[in-house]
Amino acid sequence: MRYAEVLLQLPYEASYSYIVPEKLEGKAVFGTRCIVPFGKRTMTGFIISVSDEKPSGDFALREIIRMIDDSPVFNEALLDIARWMGRMYFSPAGLSLSMMIPSGRRESEISPFYEPVSFRRIETLTSDQEHALSQLREGNGGVYYLFGATGSGKSEVYLRRAEDKISEGKQVLYLVPEITLTEQLSEEVYSRFSGRVAILHSSLTPSQRLKAWHQIINGEVDLVIGARSSVFAPFRNLGLIILDEEHETSYKSGNAPRYHARQVAQYRAGKEHAEFIMGSATPSLEAWKLMSEHKIHRIDMKTRAGGGSFPRVDIVNIRGEKGNISAELEKAMREALSDKKGVLLFLNRRGYTYGYVCSSCGHVLTCPNCSVSLTYHKKGSKLVCHTCGYTCQASRVCPECGSYDLSPRGFGTENIEEEIRGLFPYARVARLDTDTASEKKGNVQEILHGFRDGEIDILLGTQMIAKGLNFPSISLVGVINADSSLSLPDFRAAERTFDLIHQVAGRAGRYRDDGRVIIQTSDPMAPAVRCAAENDLESFYRIEMKNRKDTLFPPYSRLVNLTVRGKDERRTRDGAEEIERIAWKLEERYEDVEVFSASPSPIERKAMYYRYHVLLRSVSASALLKFTSELLAMLSLHSSLYLEIDTDPVSLA
Repeated sequence: MRYAEVLLQLPYEASYSYIVPEKLEGKAVFGTRCIVPFGKRTMTGFIISVSDEKPSGDFALREIIRMIDDSPVFNEALLDIARWMGRMYFSPAGLSLSMMIPSGRRESEISPFYEPVSFRRIETLTSDQEHALSQLREGNGGVYYLFGATGSGKSEVYLRRAEDKISEGKQVLYLVPEITLTEQLSEEVYSRFSGRVAILHSSLTPSQRLKAWHQIINGEVDLVIGARSSVFAPFRNLGLIILDEEHETSYKSGNAPRYHARQVAQYRAGKEHAEFIMGSATPSLEAWKLMSEHKIHRIDMKTRAGGGSFPRVDIVNIRGEKGNISAELEKAMREALSDKKGVLLFLNRRGYTYGYVCSSCGHVLTCPNCSVSLTYHKKGSKLVCHTCGYTCQASRVCPECGSYDLSPRGFGTENIEEEIRGLFPYARVARLDTDTASEKKGNVQEILHGFRDGEIDILLGTQMIAKGLNFPSISLVGVINADSSLSLPDFRAAERTFDLIHQVAGRAGRYRDDGRVIIQTSDPMAPAVRCAAENDLESFYRIEMKNRKDTLFPPYSRLVNLTVRGKDERRTRDGAEEIERIAWKLEERYEDVEVFSASPSPIERKAMYYRYHVLLRSVSASALLKFTSELLAMLSLHSSLYLEIDTDPVSLA
């Protein structure tokens, strides 16, 4: 008789033993999934060992009911990663394995309109590309960072290095922030890599994804291209991991386990002795610190591959301006339109306005499910919560004082579109944000193709137009309100503002020398705005690193954010205060761990759940993880409460 050790999808770390029925012997092997009885229910199990020796202990063993897989779907490398995630992200190995292996779950993506890189081979490399490639080829593996300007041709360097590794018989993982499957992408990548490619994207059915999974684990695939969850692909002989646009927050999972693909990739590359290449025009501060300490080998790529020059950037102070489009931006737009050149306008706020306020008493209409204000959408006269999706008709009467003085305040993309159409009645204007994207299927591609082909003169949009768009016709980029995100209660606010401005400015002048960017702001001296305008990355990172060091925030410390969610406010607050009480008692034995007081999350209520959090901080990652592990073992929350554990959070909201 044989016995299988099985991991289950349970919220605690444990394995269970089951009898392998005679009919399943030879099928129940390491790396396969099975259905097993557990109490009065059945569960999916992950077989991690099979033995002839009966487990010790005085308990009755039950039999495996049936097998799910005919062949393994995970290997020793994935099991090792699952166990590491238990220590890093406090996720039991069984839960981690269930998340890794293809199922019906769709991966949530922050920016689904990211334009994939081109996989068409470029025969003639620039001097920067040649230098970067020679640095990689002359190195002895390890971790590299292509610090390349927007449009510098980092992708071709990645692909040439991938070809090197594949010629050595190795497999390659190419991670991108988001991926949309297009016919052009398929043709280019399959042609260049002889069809031995798996493209893991969100449109694949579970069976299609599982088929690709088996091809990877069987060694039938040389190159895997995909977003965040592709970091768990079951390679047999991994030689290279590429992580493009390293700074992107979409590499961080928003659901448990809250892993970061960059951290998993770095751990995996070290364990499997694979080369690891990251790249971005705006590195995260964590990566910048590692480069400055020479723990990552930095390779600079300063020139644009398309021959274009960096655009002229002007900052316009909008204080005192009558409209949302400043006189200087309006003038530049008229000049661009008269020269039949494209204009791209960016505002990171959709809707008509971002508030609906009573002029009599000052009451702001907020979402009944979340502690955020409702956004007014003129089309349909609706009020919408951009956090949970709650929608209602715009009220005419103030619920607080009964007056009829309710009116919209601020501005969003709808408002700006209306203003632009008034200023430029003969221009062809299009708006691209979540609202227009969802109006009809294919609307996004239709708008983008129209702008690319010159059928649209002015394209206005939110962050989905900021990155990845590579249109030769663009000569002018306008940033409507550059400092809107600086006031957010988040220590990363300046970094995100700088990144977004720099990336959207990178849309201009890619193939020409007359590119221009106008940045409208009410705080022209803010380092994030000023340094982005001057293309002075070194100064911004120096200033921001000093701020982080002075306040002891990442990358000069590590954080764990413990968030308690519940529908009863008092019970939720009590749960967070219980965490705080245990943590402070535990802190007496840990000199290098700091416990912040329990407090409401920046968005206190979201989708009907109250949210309180306790933040833990330490300069020592090992001390922080050990402290958190001890704390969780001592904690017992009410059954109505949920605990979210976020190691190295990218946002505290």
